[in-house]
Amino acid sequence: QVQLVESGGGLVQAGGSLRLSCAASGRTFSNAPMGWFRQAPGKEREFVAGISWRDGSTYYGDFVKGRFTISRDNAKNTVYLQMNSLKPEDTAVYYCAKGPAYGIPDLNPNSYDYWGQGTQVTVSS
Repeated sequence: QVQLVESGGGLVQAGGSLRLSCAASGRTFSNAPMGWFRQAPGKEREFVAGISWRDGSTYYGDFVKGRFTISRDNAKNTVYLQMNSLKPEDTAVYYCAKGPAYGIPDLNPNSYDYWGQGTQVTVSS
């Protein structure tokens, strides 16, 4: 069984930064793609970023526009999302997700098999 635990959310002013962390249990972290998604009230879950297990390649949603950076530390079983230049429209619950072993990062949330409980990010104007 895999558990994902997010942390690092909170309230920040527009233009500020936050760093989210997602700690994973289990032995399959290092060979699994990881992703960050977000969901705002009344909206569908949206792909934010993904990172490959094979070579660390990264992928981002179009709205990120160079503001966010996803990274992973396989020795710590942790994936990070550094968010800079935050905007009020970034307000949402942010979730990390683990894909199947040897898979690829995917924009479709249905491609991920484990999810964290989410962490709230609120950006005030």
